[in-house]
Amino acid sequence: MQNEIGGYIEFEHYSEKQFHENAVKLNCARNCLAYLIQSYKIEKVYLPYFLCDSVWKTCKKYGVEFEFYHIDENFMPIVPNADFEKDWLYAVNYYGELTNEKIMSLSKHAPNLIIDNVQAFFQLPVSHIPTLYSCRKFFGVADGAYLYTDSKLSEKFERDISYNRMDFLLGRFEKSAQEFYPQYAANNDLFENEPVKLMSGLTENLMRSFDYERIAKRRTENFKYLHERLQKLNELKPQIPYGAFAYPLLVKNGSEIRKKLQCRKIYIPTLWADTFDVCEEKDIENYYAKNILPIPGDQRYEEREMKILVEEISRLIL
Repeated sequence: MQNEIGGYIEFEHYSEKQFHENAVKLNCARNCLAYLIQSYKIEKVYLPYFLCDSVWKTCKKYGVEFEFYHIDENFMPIVPNADFEKDWLYAVNYYGELTNEKIMSLSKHAPNLIIDNVQAFFQLPVSHIPTLYSCRKFFGVADGAYLYTDSKLSEKFERDISYNRMDFLLGRFEKSAQEFYPQYAANNDLFENEPVKLMSGLTENLMRSFDYERIAKRRTENFKYLHERLQKLNELKPQIPYGAFAYPLLVKNGSEIRKKLQCRKIYIPTLWADTFDVCEEKDIENYYAKNILPIPGDQRYEEREMKILVEEISRLIL
């Protein structure tokens, strides 16, 4: 069909390369796992307790058997005794603390390894290890994910459409996050029933518009600023990742501090709250989910905002 010529001007088309230009571009991270399940014919996978329920729900949806395993205090998998020549290990790169050196070491024990880099967008994958990324965790887009895999499916997937899911992003640009949180939550829930699709044209276009070097630099500098001033309060000893997701501050009364910060219009999420349903009170995953404060230090913010965060948090803890 003839392309339209003329009429009103549409959204700008960008031409820069995406950071993960050579990856398989899909509609969401959970469907990166669905793609791997089909391409590698995965029958059983070991998942961390410290995890979003979207992962095990995807396994269940595709008839994959799964068992949970624990992590240690440094977020490293406590690898179960399993036949990893046949079974798979799903390892999450929490806060970008799982370096590629650690991943390579892990792969020696579990050659059938999947790396979840949803919180490590700027960490390039280890060759020949299936690795997935999410766009939504780092950028203002409604969907999108990247997958590195040596096993490609020949199936032709439908391309996703996302123009009708942009309200919460456009709304927050001009109003408050609180006003559009229900739409944001609804967008997250939508992906539970979405099949594997290609990344939407709108999202792919937006992912060509970003200054990745500037964004990664700002995230790294903000993480450094927070770490220099909060490390004495932090039970964790995080390394400084390039293009960090958030600063993980672990304090004994983290859940109470989170509530108090919310009253100051500082919104700190509880990540992996599903852990409370599958772990015992004594488990480290339960303690981490309750008390780690993922302090935002993304590209929206500069030193002024970091200073406010440090002052507010220090006032509540000290």
